[in-house]
Formats: sequence, C-alpha cells, structure tokens
Amino acid sequence: MLLLSHEQTRRALFVLVAFHILIISASNYLVQLPFTIFGLHTTWGAFSFPFVYLATDLTVRIFGQQAARSIIFKAMLPALLISYVMGVLFQQGSLQSLSALAEFNSFVFRIAFASFGAYLIGQLMDIKVFAKLRETKQWWVAPTVSTVIGNFVDTLVFFSLAFYASTDAFMATHWPEIALVDYAFKLVVSVGLFLPAYGLLLRLVEQRIIKQPEQQSTI
Repeated sequence: MLLLSHEQTRRALFVLVAFHILIISASNYLVQLPFTIFGLHTTWGAFSFPFVYLATDLTVRIFGQQAARSIIFKAMLPALLISYVMGVLFQQGSLQSLSALAEFNSFVFRIAFASFGAYLIGQLMDIKVFAKLRETKQWWVAPTVSTVIGNFVDTLVFFSLAFYASTDAFMATHWPEIALVDYAFKLVVSVGLFLPAYGLLLRLVEQRIIKQPEQQSTI
C-alpha cells in the first residue's frame, strides 16, 4: 500500500468514486438494450460493468480495504439516483421528455434498485476475495479470482431482483439465459481486457492521479 499525503489520497479517491458512478450509471442504461449473438440473448451492459471491479481492485491494491469500502458507500446512492434518472429519460434506448420524470417509473426503479443491491454485495465480495489473495506471488491471481467471483454474485443478484416476474415479458422469460450469457461475456471482457487495463490504470494512478509532493510544489 502506497504512503500518500492527504491531498493525494483525496484526489485519487474522488476520481475513483466518479469512475464507479459513471460505470454503474452507464451499465444500468446499457442493460436495457438486449441483443442476440450466436442465438444467445445478452445485453450491452455485460461489456461495461466489469470495469467497476477493475477500479475496486486498484483501490484495494493502493489504499486498502477500508478505502475501497468507503468508495462503495459513497458511490452507491448517487449511482442509484443517476441510474434512475437516466433509465427514465432513455428508457429502452429511446429519449423521453423531461415530463417522464414527473411520474414514478417502477420498472426503471426496480432495475436501479437491483443494481444498487448487486453492486453493494458484489463489490464487498470482490474486496474480501482480493484482500485475501493480494499477497500471492502471481500478481494476476487476486484481480482475476475476485472479479470472477464478484461478477457471478453481482450478476445473479441483479438479474433475479430486476427481472424475475418483470412487467417486461421478454426479460421476465429470458432473464436466466441473459444472466448466464451476460456473465460469460463479463468473464471474456475481464480476462481479455481487465488484466491489461489493470496494469495500465495502476500506472496511470501512480503517475498522473497521484502526483509526488515535489511535482505539486511546481504547479
């Protein structure tokens, strides 16, 4: 864990909280857009959400478990609100008028709330697993295993809460299949993009977000 000044820590954690909120909000919009590949149903959210685990694992690596949990608790309520607003204004990919916000949308709220619960449970699981494995000699073991387990928990909780007996007939019928395919795509994204991005973002955090005191004094 790096030894950082208060200002360095504050700046880096602010960026990470904003990143969590951005990914959650985008994923909650994209999960409303299903598509079919090789005859299997999934959603575009499968390609975006794994990156929130990348941010969490970077946080545990750099700041420790307590900071990672703090980010989750700070990000989840703003993400819930933003996800609901975006879901109402862009329901199923179609832009709605601002007047749509005047009427409570139970379908969109259910998706946002399911994301809230899945995010909380999945991220806490990810932190626990990553912290247990971070001391292993192979650097890739902790982020890979924690992401595999965390995504599984998150996907199961989200799809069951959001779409079981849903008013959306398509999602109510196909959510188990979509959840399975969604999880498979998350694993592909995590293995294919997560590990390289993990290393690149760790370097970015160290070099750009976390500036050395002597660099700050020259600004």
